[in-house]
Amino acid sequence: MSDFILPVGPQPIRPEGPKAPGSSEAPEKAFKDVLAESIEKVNALQKEADSAQAALATGKTDNVAEVFTAVRKAELAFETLMQIRNKLMDAYDEIQRMRI
Repeated sequence: MSDFILPVGPQPIRPEGPKAPGSSEAPEKAFKDVLAESIEKVNALQKEADSAQAALATGKTDNVAEVFTAVRKAELAFETLMQIRNKLMDAYDEIQRMRI
């Protein structure tokens, strides 16, 4: 019987050391890049919803469900982005209140 026991429960996250040059793992993106991409995606969804609404209003399409889905996706993406912004602002305020 082996004396090796696997730990149970959540494991702590340990930062990895520097990656070796030429490693096969994809490089990690900076937070600002991820945030910028998210903003661009939300903007694209907003434009898609606007064009779908315009197409419905002008009679170019009669698929109301498709328009509703596009608008709802844009709303959810924007609400999520606003929640992220609110959390970032809360974290910033918390850091500002810290005494050094």
